[in-house]
Amino acid sequence: MGTREKIRVRFAPSPTGYLHIGGLRTYLYNWLFARQNKGEMILRIEDTDRQRYVEGATESLIKTLKRIGLRWDKGPFLQSQRVNGYQTMAQRLIDSGHAYYCFCSPEILEEMKQKQVAENLAPQYDGRCRNLTEEEIRKRLSDKQPYVIRLKVPEQGVVKFNDLIRGKVEFDLENIDDQVLMKSDGWPTYHLANVIDDHAMGITHVIRGEEWLPSTPKHILLYRAFGWPIPEFAHLPLLLNSDHSKLSKRQGDVAVEDYLKQGYLSETLLNFLALLGWNPGNNQEVFNLDQLVKDFSLEKIQKSGAIFNREKLDWLNGHYIRKKSVSRLLKLCLPYLKQAGLDINYRKARKVVSLEQERLKRLDQIGELVKFFFTDKLEYDPKILIWKKMSFGEVTENLKKVRFILEKIPSFMFKTKNISKKLDVLAKEKGVGEIFWPLRACLSGEKASPPPQDIAEIIGRKKTLERINLAINKMKEMR
Repeated sequence: MGTREKIRVRFAPSPTGYLHIGGLRTYLYNWLFARQNKGEMILRIEDTDRQRYVEGATESLIKTLKRIGLRWDKGPFLQSQRVNGYQTMAQRLIDSGHAYYCFCSPEILEEMKQKQVAENLAPQYDGRCRNLTEEEIRKRLSDKQPYVIRLKVPEQGVVKFNDLIRGKVEFDLENIDDQVLMKSDGWPTYHLANVIDDHAMGITHVIRGEEWLPSTPKHILLYRAFGWPIPEFAHLPLLLNSDHSKLSKRQGDVAVEDYLKQGYLSETLLNFLALLGWNPGNNQEVFNLDQLVKDFSLEKIQKSGAIFNREKLDWLNGHYIRKKSVSRLLKLCLPYLKQAGLDINYRKARKVVSLEQERLKRLDQIGELVKFFFTDKLEYDPKILIWKKMSFGEVTENLKKVRFILEKIPSFMFKTKNISKKLDVLAKEKGVGEIFWPLRACLSGEKASPPPQDIAEIIGRKKTLERINLAINKMKEMR
């Protein structure tokens, strides 16, 4: 393998839609490896597949990476701006005998494929244009016959290389297709442009998903054909659903944008993705970027697929949410509060967010969690007012006693501390659950919510007493 003095890696997505969550992990691993080795991270947009190109996808991808906060060192470079160079290099392969013109029409190729499938053979080009004479080639070119340029794969032998994750890998050349390098429209395929740019940009380590492993022997053949040093390769394990199927949009969210919209923090995603395939060798689960740069290594990346555990992602996001200052968390939550259509003011929103910080796992949950603070009338099943085996009558009587106590607290003293002090006396007599459960439920209308004395302070004395009266009336209807 060829080596260069300075470590350079690249992230080279295609603008065919959203940034896949697996793509972000690839970006992260490349970034960590570069930072750890004081190397460079290059961003390259591989936009040569014009049929799959999606307008605006490049801008969206760059915007998403910027939101995540891991900045690259050079780029973004667009392959679409380098087409002439690829055509020149393809011609160089023709001239050196490592590639050839193929004039087979789509109809011929489809017929070839169907015949091979019928014979239980792996579909691949049969090489019928490999040995055209120079005279035949000149005539077809002068007749403007459409063509592609194919790699002339040796008919025998093996390609061996050492994968930094998988160890020794070997491919039999008999099973490798004469890959198209230049399409009939003059645009290069992924394989040709990828290798040319990796060499031109001085890439020393190609760290990418395992779906590209079968392409590696073709790339190595191209490096050899050009006489270029070959970079090191590391192929990352797939991301899997809990049923071990490949992570795909059919079974849930796979776009990084979707996770950001749902209120997963960038530091959560990076921490979570770092552990999807890489094992630090201990039980540590929370890492900041500095720790990841220090501890990360390609040698500790597993070969088998990594399970995408949504529950663990939620837990980790909750951890990072709790570490935020209230001011910062409020700023992050405000768009979601507005999206929920809640009529909020800054002071009240700050109190509400602070109160819900311990329970919040995703930012987009905030609207649903706090809506009871802002509504004038609650709708709920009165059964949630009942603590354990209490009767309707006991719940009603306890709520009346609570009301009697709270009515005596003036509005300017209606604070959490004062409310707790007054109600704690009653709770010692009747039981904590017997007093605080019905009160909490009637103030929030939810089975789970913050402590009632905190809710009472935020919604105020008037609304607190109104909600207690509503609960008492609901109890009467139940009896």
